[in-house]
Amino acid sequence: MRIHRPLPLLYLPPEVGVGLTRLSGVEGLARSLIVTTVPLVALDRLGGKEAVSQGFTIGAVLTLLVTLNIGRLEALVARRWVMTGGIVALFGAAIMFTTSAPATFIVGIGLRSAAASTFSVLLTIYVMEYIGKGELTRIESTRMLYNGVAWLIGPLLGVQLAAWSNDNAPFLLSACLSIVLLAYYWWLRLGRSEVITEPRGKAPSPIANVPRFFRRRSMRIAYGISFIRATFWVSLFVYGPIYVVEAGLDPAVAALMLSGVAGLLLFSPFIRRVADRVGSRQVIVAGFGTIATAMLALALIGDPRPAGLIAWGIAACGGAVIDVVGNIPFMRMVKPRERVAMATVFSTWREMSALLSPLLATIVLTVGLAFEWFYVAIAVLCLITALSATRLPRRL
Repeated sequence: MRIHRPLPLLYLPPEVGVGLTRLSGVEGLARSLIVTTVPLVALDRLGGKEAVSQGFTIGAVLTLLVTLNIGRLEALVARRWVMTGGIVALFGAAIMFTTSAPATFIVGIGLRSAAASTFSVLLTIYVMEYIGKGELTRIESTRMLYNGVAWLIGPLLGVQLAAWSNDNAPFLLSACLSIVLLAYYWWLRLGRSEVITEPRGKAPSPIANVPRFFRRRSMRIAYGISFIRATFWVSLFVYGPIYVVEAGLDPAVAALMLSGVAGLLLFSPFIRRVADRVGSRQVIVAGFGTIATAMLALALIGDPRPAGLIAWGIAACGGAVIDVVGNIPFMRMVKPRERVAMATVFSTWREMSALLSPLLATIVLTVGLAFEWFYVAIAVLCLITALSATRLPRRL
């Protein structure tokens, strides 16, 4: 059966995927504006690195509950309303960050993560429905290119706005961009593909989908790739800015660092061509190997110092490489009739990574170990994931 595409997408040159990539870019800009400000403001309002870790852990637990139920929501109400709810949550998070109450700030962290997860789940489903398998790598690399531009601009702009006015300025601009995102989404009029049939019975329990997902080795490997990749990124975006400040540098350096590593996504088309030549599996293994090596180097450096930013940058290169092809194993190996159910479970990598990273940091600090052991833990996880990725099909 021929896939039906919304009319506005047909009018977007040069192809249908451009609308989806632009949508992803706007969402990325709305989130990237506050990515540097949130951990630094949290450090001030929550009172220390351990409290920040605990706050992000609580937010991740709240978000996980939302993500596991996206499939059920998508079966009960029209998908466009679920996506709308996610974008409204992004708006609400930005507003909550403007308040000084610690509890409200933690709820804002949860809402921001829930919004990102909802958008990620549904965008993945849209891509799988509207884009052919042969085009997935190209569309994903283009989407990463748009995200690269957004994340190149956002962190530095957010810190500059906070410096020029006050801490709330980037949050308010993020809220405005959320409104733009919602308007653009509704202009695209994305709907359910005609290839996917409507559910005929009761929506399956989100918990019931979990064992179905992890019984398949290919799904376990695909999940591990996205999960550990995201765990590294959470570590960078939460503890990277704190590392910069503890190294005695200006917060603007933290924004510059995050913008710089995001700019690596501008090389997505080149990474795609490499993946087309050697295979996505090899690219994924090399990316995790790079992250592990750099994180071990960061642990050896010890206390925060400017030289450590080089290790963070090298690790980010590995993360950017995996970003381009990290979702391809899942998209190519999931069965069409299971897309919604499996995408709901698969997309919990975002919440699990947001939970694992601060949880590891909390454990390290609680038992009295030096924070360098946190970097060692991330390196070990990356090495394990690299080994598991070698079991993927050679020409994935």
